[in-house]
Amino acid sequence: MRPEAVLQSKSFALTLDVGTSLLNKTGNWRNERPVYLDRLPPCNHACPAGENIQAWLGHAIEGDYEAAWRQIMEDNPLPTIMGRVCYHPCEGACNRVSLDEAVGVNSVERFLGDQGIKYGWTVPVGEPTGKHVMVVGSGPGGLSAAYHLRRAGHDVTIFDSSPKAGGMLRWGIPKYRLPREKLNAEITRIEEMGVNIVLETKVKNVQASMKEGKFDAAFLAVGAHTPKGLDIPITGEMSVLEGITVLRDLELDQPPGLQGQVVVYGGGNTAMDAARTAARLTGFKPKVIVRRNRDRMAAHEFEVDEALVENIEILNLRTIKQVDGRNVTLEKMVAGDAGRPQASGQYETIEGDVLVLALGQDVDLRLLDGCPDITIKQGNVLVSPDMMTGQPGIFAGGDMVPSERTVTTAIGHGKKAARNIDAYLGGETYTPAEKHEIASEDMLNTWYYSGADRTVRPTLELIHRQSGFAEIVGDLDEDNALFEARRCMSCGNCFECDNCYAVCPDNAITKLGPGKRFEVKYDYCKGCAMCATECPCGAIEMLAEDI
Repeated sequence: MRPEAVLQSKSFALTLDVGTSLLNKTGNWRNERPVYLDRLPPCNHACPAGENIQAWLGHAIEGDYEAAWRQIMEDNPLPTIMGRVCYHPCEGACNRVSLDEAVGVNSVERFLGDQGIKYGWTVPVGEPTGKHVMVVGSGPGGLSAAYHLRRAGHDVTIFDSSPKAGGMLRWGIPKYRLPREKLNAEITRIEEMGVNIVLETKVKNVQASMKEGKFDAAFLAVGAHTPKGLDIPITGEMSVLEGITVLRDLELDQPPGLQGQVVVYGGGNTAMDAARTAARLTGFKPKVIVRRNRDRMAAHEFEVDEALVENIEILNLRTIKQVDGRNVTLEKMVAGDAGRPQASGQYETIEGDVLVLALGQDVDLRLLDGCPDITIKQGNVLVSPDMMTGQPGIFAGGDMVPSERTVTTAIGHGKKAARNIDAYLGGETYTPAEKHEIASEDMLNTWYYSGADRTVRPTLELIHRQSGFAEIVGDLDEDNALFEARRCMSCGNCFECDNCYAVCPDNAITKLGPGKRFEVKYDYCKGCAMCATECPCGAIEMLAEDI
């Protein structure tokens, strides 16, 4: 065999002269380089409260529940509540659905929130600034703003016209969804940070109250408590109640007036809660009249599902035309363009003893009388991106501003307003951190992750639901919570799986130690992209070299 044939049968690297293969720095062969980066997990992006979900799940994965709780508390002071009432859009965005099912983020958050209450974990306040902020409304938005302002060192006083704090958390969410000992514990923690909550005190004029109390700024978080009316021809003596009033009376241990066959008119969350409350108090099966089709209802899907499980009868594409005695005349509707209901001219009659109207609520904005610089449009207060109204020093959020009316959104508004108020009081402008690129499913190698079925929270059997207001959905235990947290795929962020280190043919990747990730030795990296290709979570990007 000729010497040339021997040389050609060997690998390319070994055909080079000694000192020109592994001993040489071959990075100059490269036309693109791998770069470690942090992408934005879709769960974080979808959270209206702005939680760093992946970060606190990471602590939970390690079994460090207090660190996980504290990470949540950086953004959301009400994790026990959110773990019960949030509609978890984070799970709807979770990339794991391409593998099996979304990570049970809401379940783990609830577990961590309960751990915080169980062990009495607290959050320190900042150094006193000498500034005093007025917050109007003790609902989720107001509580969130007060919490974050105290962390910044400001004095905070919350004013609320109700006899108990909590806003719509207390007056709009029944105990079977949110036990009051959990709600009270979260509020007490905020009070113990030094937030002063003044109850049964209605702010009638925000500017006058600010001047009288010598407040340096104000955050308005008045919830939507005023029920919307509807002109329905009613003859006879059928009792007509407002859904939000029914829930409020129930919280105050006052007779809510529900008896016999209850008919609820409305398709939102309040309508579902009013109907489920009626079922518990009357023993009859309530009927819910909804103008729109099932897929167009305003209530969250899980609220509708739970109502149906409890044998609530939902009559979609119906509207109430008149009430005569016990007879309720309904007109059947048809779904028109874009799902809008249109009259059909066909009618039917049902019977009832009590009619509950749950057609939505408005915000009482009379406290803004005398504030000509504040713009109100279609019942909403217009604010700039920093949550400030047209009146310098007065900020607003939650139900008052154009946005989705949810607890999670209100908490996010409270945090955002607090950060901007803090900057305003210091004569500065708050600049939020730049958001990274979202880690989409196509950036991941999901086949690297083993299948792990989602852990389902236990629920009360129907017979136990109908007998009272005990909490319906149960907790995960520690083992289940740990398992569920470990289903997280760490989308877009390195979790030190060592894949890149193992597959690199040039030994160009260095491990920096636990928690410090990796470093590429570019002198030796040829840019083959194996590390990026084999990264499970999409935390490596190949960038073109500048030539």
